[in-house]
Amino acid sequence: MTSAGRFAPSPSGELHVGNLRTAILAWLFARSSGRRFLLRVEDLDRARAGAEALQLRDLAAVGVTWDGDAVRQTARGTLYEDAIGRLQQAGLTYECYCTRREIQEAPSAPHAPQGAYPGTCRNLDAAELEFKRSTRPAAVRLRAGVQEYTVRDVLHGEYTGVVDDFVLRRNDGVTAYNLAVVVDDAAQGIDQVVRGDDLLPSTPRQAYLASLLDIPLPEYAHVPLVVNDDGARLAKRDGAVTLADLAETGVSVQDVRNRLLVSLGLPPGTLQQALASFDPDRLPKQPWVWKA
Repeated sequence: MTSAGRFAPSPSGELHVGNLRTAILAWLFARSSGRRFLLRVEDLDRARAGAEALQLRDLAAVGVTWDGDAVRQTARGTLYEDAIGRLQQAGLTYECYCTRREIQEAPSAPHAPQGAYPGTCRNLDAAELEFKRSTRPAAVRLRAGVQEYTVRDVLHGEYTGVVDDFVLRRNDGVTAYNLAVVVDDAAQGIDQVVRGDDLLPSTPRQAYLASLLDIPLPEYAHVPLVVNDDGARLAKRDGAVTLADLAETGVSVQDVRNRLLVSLGLPPGTLQQALASFDPDRLPKQPWVWKA
């Protein structure tokens, strides 16, 4: 399978300029390295009616093109269950009945990294399991064999982060993001993952899971976010930050694309024109402040 990069938005609403900047970067990384560029709609959770169509429209408007049809996670449940089944057969999962409140209030396990799941349900005996099963549905957690894992990132170098017994399937039956993203990338032949650097802390969990499933690690590049004047991640509440909102204020799609390219140290124009000047080593390493 030919190597590929990707952009994978959640259809929870319109894309803002921060999302579009990351999509442009993912496209530039992929095209500059001769990869295909794929689009995956991560609609397992938080899908809003009509949002997917708006997102695809805005990506096309700024010049992001993709190969083949967009795929949707909701059509890929068999792949996720197959992966969970493999882990279960290897003794690498267990049932978890904890609520969020119970996890927050539970004391941390000795020597566990801060923020890690404390292992409350890790070693329940048969009687405890029988009782728990009568109280609520179970989530499925990974029985991790490490507490941390190191990945290499194009922009951040080596990064070591927490690996705990994270959820693979929620107790409502929905596959968790950390499993779905690993399985999807492998199934699609994606060997380059470019996304916002807010997702870097979750990457060691995903890389460790990939190692258990005998999946080769992709090349990771976690890029700086677009932020507001307060340094917080850009959001709809910051005003005119979507193409539709900006158009109402007289800002054209071309203007937005040019601003995003210039913020990356690239010449204004089309993405194809910017491709000739693209060099990952020269990308800004700091967040970029959007001023509408």
